[in-house]
Amino acid sequence: MLLNKILKVVLLLLGGIFITLRGFDFEVEGAAVSALMLVLLTIVYCKWTENKVKYFFWFLVTFTLGHVLSYSTWFLPEIQEGQIDYYYYVANILFIISYLFLITRMVSELKFKDIFSELAIPIIVLVVLDVFCVILVTDTVEKAFSIYEYALEFTYNAVIMALLSVALINYMYRNDNKSMLMLLGSICIVFSEIIQLAYYYILDDSNLVFIFSFFLVVAFVLFYLQSQLTFTGPEPAFTDEQLEEI
Repeated sequence: MLLNKILKVVLLLLGGIFITLRGFDFEVEGAAVSALMLVLLTIVYCKWTENKVKYFFWFLVTFTLGHVLSYSTWFLPEIQEGQIDYYYYVANILFIISYLFLITRMVSELKFKDIFSELAIPIIVLVVLDVFCVILVTDTVEKAFSIYEYALEFTYNAVIMALLSVALINYMYRNDNKSMLMLLGSICIVFSEIIQLAYYYILDDSNLVFIFSFFLVVAFVLFYLQSQLTFTGPEPAFTDEQLEEI
């Protein structure tokens, strides 16, 4: 128990160090800290979480592997112009897979018949908004990518928007603390990814690094907190009549 508390404190400190290093343009050191932080988080989850879920476990593993691979590329030969950056593709595919595991985690316990009967219109609206946002965000950096990079980036953006939409539907259906934390974590992930995209391909502003790094750390804090809770099942939302009774 003591070791568990110590590691959690260490993780919070590493999160702060990661944000600081990235914000002051220490990219290699920041990548090392993020990889270490994610490895420790995976260990803490596996060792001290009572109700472990395989999809969330594989989300942590694949996301960690993506960051470890990204860190290792700093010590590999530089990619020359005209060469294919396979590490870029593999790392991003790992991140995509990790988010798909997280989506599957939420979808696996939803009752689709009930959801579509209750939330058909919100789902349609979300799908339309997702398509619009993915096309808009990806097209802003279209000129910076080759056709294959664009396809990968489009897929990446589609998956993170799907993550946000599924998390929102999950919260609307379940209306409990666990689904709320998952939704907030997903929002932070989307903000982090979009701001990161803007930093690398649109605005070279160091302040954006602080912001997307902060959102990434907060997202994983929220994801870990929700992993320690159990779903309580759908809860009726408060109505005016219920409030009057109180």
